[in-house]
This record gives sequence, structure tokens and C-alpha cells, in this order.
Amino acid sequence: MHPSSESSRRLQSGQRLDMGAVLQTLAALLWLPQAALLAYAVQGVADGGGLDVVKIPALLLLIVGLLRAACDACGIRLVFKKARLHLSVLREQVAASLAARSPLDVRRPASGLAASVVAEQAEAIIPYLTRYRPARLRSTIVPFVILVIVFPFSWIAALILLVAAPLIPLFMALVGWRAKAASEAQMIEMGGMNAFLLDRLRGLATLRTLGAVDITALRLRDAAEALRQRTMAVLRIAFLSSAVLELFAALGVAMVAVYTGFHLLGQLEFGAWGRRLTLGEGLFILLLAPAFFEPLRDLSSVWHDRAAGEAALEAMERLSGEGMLLPGASGKSILPQTDFLYADKTAPAVDIHDLHFSHAGAAASVFDAYALHVKAGERIAIVAPSGGGKSTLLALLAGLVSAQGGEIRIGGVPLAENTAHALRTRMAWIGQKPHIFAGSVRANVALGRPGIDAQDVTSALRFAALDKVPQAQPGVGLGEGGGGLSGGEAVRLALARAAVDRHVDLLLVDEPTAHLDSVTAHQITEALLQLAQGKTMIIATHDPVLAARMDRVIVLDADASTDTSTDAQVPA
Repeated sequence: MHPSSESSRRLQSGQRLDMGAVLQTLAALLWLPQAALLAYAVQGVADGGGLDVVKIPALLLLIVGLLRAACDACGIRLVFKKARLHLSVLREQVAASLAARSPLDVRRPASGLAASVVAEQAEAIIPYLTRYRPARLRSTIVPFVILVIVFPFSWIAALILLVAAPLIPLFMALVGWRAKAASEAQMIEMGGMNAFLLDRLRGLATLRTLGAVDITALRLRDAAEALRQRTMAVLRIAFLSSAVLELFAALGVAMVAVYTGFHLLGQLEFGAWGRRLTLGEGLFILLLAPAFFEPLRDLSSVWHDRAAGEAALEAMERLSGEGMLLPGASGKSILPQTDFLYADKTAPAVDIHDLHFSHAGAAASVFDAYALHVKAGERIAIVAPSGGGKSTLLALLAGLVSAQGGEIRIGGVPLAENTAHALRTRMAWIGQKPHIFAGSVRANVALGRPGIDAQDVTSALRFAALDKVPQAQPGVGLGEGGGGLSGGEAVRLALARAAVDRHVDLLLVDEPTAHLDSVTAHQITEALLQLAQGKTMIIATHDPVLAARMDRVIVLDADASTDTSTDAQVPA
């Protein structure tokens, strides 16, 4: 599921010529015949030819001008269209990569940072592709062609251009290194501020309770000021690069003009291969001199786009970096679901054998040769101290993270890369803090699953005792994170999500009664027991009352690596 970085490297290296950039380069080269026609017409008038000498060059000049404008317009359109397509592909690849990351991946990018990169910073790739890359192609081809054309007329004029030209990219490269570093720092600052803002908005109610709104506002202002300083640093470097180019371009054109003028006046006899330049030839050289520097000037004006674009590409590639993958993220199974998932139409047994797992970077293992058997239709409670591996065990059973060794079987089917996606369709996850999406209650219950209609959602809300709650009616809109619902109502919404799916026969429940008052906890417990009828249910909990209602209690030691199958009956 990780996007290939090949497309990003192709964008940066420019190995494939874009037809739009070629057309823009051709439009720039069409100035050469236009300059030749102008010089020819002026020479004809100077020789006493009159207006008759000008008519044909003027007509040809108009035709070439129209062709040049058409090539430039078509090239710009093609480049922009292809750049948008590239950006769409990159965004799709990054989104697929983020979706393939396990929720337990500690290196998973923060939501605010990822949103900032994909939605905002990625737009810097468009100017990079539509302006910088075509300008780079023109600066590579057009000056060389002009130099080849000018050289037969005057070697001294060609030498002036040849000496002045390398100084421009040299100084631009020196400035560019600093510009890229400044752009990367700006984007990191922007992403950090967005992540900070999103985190504080999510916890706004807590900040108000603790009276920390003013402190948060001050921190946000400091972050905005730091971003302003980063942005101004980038702009200063961009203006510096433009000033450097304008200086050398102006000096180069001035030196060519001075030489040509004194040569035509007879003050400088050398530099034209032992002969005297005509008025038309001198004018032709003068017309080509600004055109020689024009692509380099264009390149300088978009040099900041290069720095920002490459920094954005690197940020996108970092989001697509390797991480802890979600098993079965491809959504493909080795067999159709009907072949092995629902053939028996009974609750699945759960078997764990020789399980090994440790978190990334952790010295100790969470599970070492752990084994567990849960009978079909059994309701068990997993009890352990904080950090004892309860939630990790549920995550392993749900296929949210891959074990380093051992085997997990759900209904006799091994939980593996090619079966995890299909097996998850028969599971329901109910946590202590269910995530509520911005949208209607109906959409939050159905979650886009096929085959769930409005009547199913209404029945599920009735089962979860939400049908009488005004803020939990099917058509009511909810804010991101569950604004408008209490903690107990959010857990009930998670119960409705599980109840609405007729395919679910394995319930994985993580601390459903945590932080709830005793009355609400009792109601949630009764609803869970009712929902678990005919299903297998595994609950991780600290609640002794909830654990006592289960068929069996599994006690995980603080060191779960030494616990192979620790089953404990609930004391009377």
C-alpha cells in the first residue's frame, strides 16, 4: 500500500520531457526567426529598399508571432494539466500510505501535520512543475542555441555571453541551497503550528475547564510569529536571487551593446572574424542578447518555486515513509469471504498459539510464547495492570498490528496479511473513547458499510437506548470528536455501530465502562451482554463488576511474556 517513491523521483529529476515544456521552449526559440526578420527589414530600409522590402518580412513576422503565441499558450495549458494530474496521484498515494499505517504506529504522522502537508504544502508542487521545470528546460536549450547562432557573426559577442552566463546559475545555486533549507524550515513550522492548533481545538473543552485558554492563545501567537519570521526569511532569499540575476543579465546585455555600437562606428575593428558587421547583423545580435538572458531571468524568478516544490515533495515522501503497516490493508483475500467466514454461521472460536510481540524500540516483550483459547460464543474478560498488554492483545486480535511470531486463528482461519481484511468484517471494536466523525448520527452508525439502510440504523439506535436522546437522532449532525454527545452516549453510539452490522460475531471491547458513573456503566454492561448473545466477546477491563459478569476472566501478569495461558475463574 505504500506509494512508490519512483514518481516523486521522476518529478524531481525531470527524466521525462513534458510536451508542454517542449512547446514553451519552442515558443522561446521562435523569437530567433522573428529577430532575423526584423534585422532583415531594417537592413533593407537602410539600403534604400523602401516599404516594399518590409512587407514580406512583416507578414512572416506576424505569422511566426501567432505561432509563437499558440505554442506558448498550448504549452502552459498542457503543463498545468499534467502538474495537476501528478499532484492528484501523489495525494492519492500518500492517502493510501497513511490509511495503510497501523493505528498503533508510534511514528504515524500527526493528523494536523499530515493535513497541512497534503492539503496546503502540496500546492507548492504546482508552481514547481508548471513554472520551474519549463523554465529550467528553456534555460538549458535557448541560451545554447543563441550562442551557436551569434558565434559565426561575432566571436567577441559570443564570448561576452559565454562568460556572463555561468555566473548567474553559480550564484543562484549558492542562494538556492539556503532557499531550500529556509523553505523546509518554513513548512516544518507550518505543519507544527497546524498540528498544535488541531490538538488544542480538539481539547478546547478541557482547556476551558482548566483555565488554560489564555496560555494556549499565547503559545499559538508565538507559533504564528515564528512562522512569519520563517516566511520572511524565504522571501528575502527569493528577492536576493532575483537581484543577483538582474545584475549580471544587465551587465551582459550592456557589454554586448557597447561592443556592437563601437564596432558599427568603426572604433573596434576586431571580434567579427576579420570583417565589419552590417547594421542588420549588429541589430540581430542586439536583439538576441536579451533573449539569451531571458530564460535565465525566468529561472531566477521561479527559483523560490523550486525550493518550495522540492521541500513539499520531500514532505510528501516522508508521509509515505515506511512504518508499521495495517495487516491486510490491501483489502484482498486469498479466498472469497463466503468460502470460509460465514459457512458455519456460528460465533468463532479464537486461538492464540506461541504469540510473540514487542513494541518498536522497546527492550521488553509484551508477549513471549503466549497462548490462549476462547471457545465459540464465550464471553471473557482480560484483566491486567496498566501496561500489562490488554489493549495490545485486542489490537493483535483485531489485526491492527502484526505479531512478530506465533499464530492467531479466528474461527479456524489464520489471521494473516491475506485474510486480515476479510476477518475484520466479522469483528466489531468498541473502545472507551469511540471516534465520532463530523456528520449525521446516521452516517456515524452506518460508517458507509453496504447493506445498512435507515431502518437498520433506527433499530440499532433503539437497541443502544439512544432513540430517546435528542442529540442522537439519525438526522442530527455531530461535530468532529463527538461534540454534542456525553462519554456514555458516545459508547452507546459505538454499541449501535456493532449492533447494526449483521455479519459481526466477534466483539472486541476495550474498557467500555472506564470514566463512567456506576449507573451508566451498569447500562452499558447490560447492553453488551445483550449484544453478545450468539457472539464471541473479549473485553479488556479494570472494572471488577463488568469482569464478574463474563463467563471467564483471563489474568495477564505484569510480565505477560511468562504467562502462557493464565485462566482464572471469577470468584463468587
